[in-house]
Amino acid sequence: MHQFIFGTYPYIALTVLLLGSVARYERDPFTWKSSSSQLLRRKQLVIGSVLFHVGVLVIFFGHLVGLLTPIQVLDALGIGYGFKQLLAVIAGGVAGIVALAGGAILLHRRLYDPRIRANSSFADTGILILLLVQLVLGILTIFVSLQQLDGHEMTTFMAWAFGIFTFDGQAASYIADASILFKLHIFLGLTIFLLFPFTRLVHMLSAPVRYLWRPGYQIVRTKKRGA
Repeated sequence: MHQFIFGTYPYIALTVLLLGSVARYERDPFTWKSSSSQLLRRKQLVIGSVLFHVGVLVIFFGHLVGLLTPIQVLDALGIGYGFKQLLAVIAGGVAGIVALAGGAILLHRRLYDPRIRANSSFADTGILILLLVQLVLGILTIFVSLQQLDGHEMTTFMAWAFGIFTFDGQAASYIADASILFKLHIFLGLTIFLLFPFTRLVHMLSAPVRYLWRPGYQIVRTKKRGA
């Protein structure tokens, strides 16, 4: 099961993310949107959205650079493993708390405003809850990381991530002894990738270039008043 979750499941999740996103964009381009509810309780949306997006973006790019940078690059630049791990803990911790606060505001708004709840799909609420759980797990891993700041733990996950992208069949074994919190964090992260093409998260990949020549228009008609 460990080999499947951390050695095979990443490829399933990334394949579905890639092919599912392309298929949705090509087949249902008008569903490729964030489905914003900004006309309802706008002030709360702005505060929660800014906090959530800023925090998540910092975390995403932090994970992207931190996990996929070859260890040899750190050695060449003379960056200590312990220093990089401590930097990740501090930056990730702050960003995680900011994103969690923003996400909590957005979830409260979605659950407790009758109008917004009525216009929210199961996927809208479900993916937000999963993201909040993922943020909580990420923050909890910080307490595990603080118990060992020599950088060994960080290099272990770097080796795993790099192994996945280089098709290393032994990648899963690199994190066999990792804390259960890290394993849950990785598993849920992969699951979010798997669900990505079927939720409003696809708007993260949006770029306005294609819309310059996209055929057809979305026609919105106003309701006619009676005579």
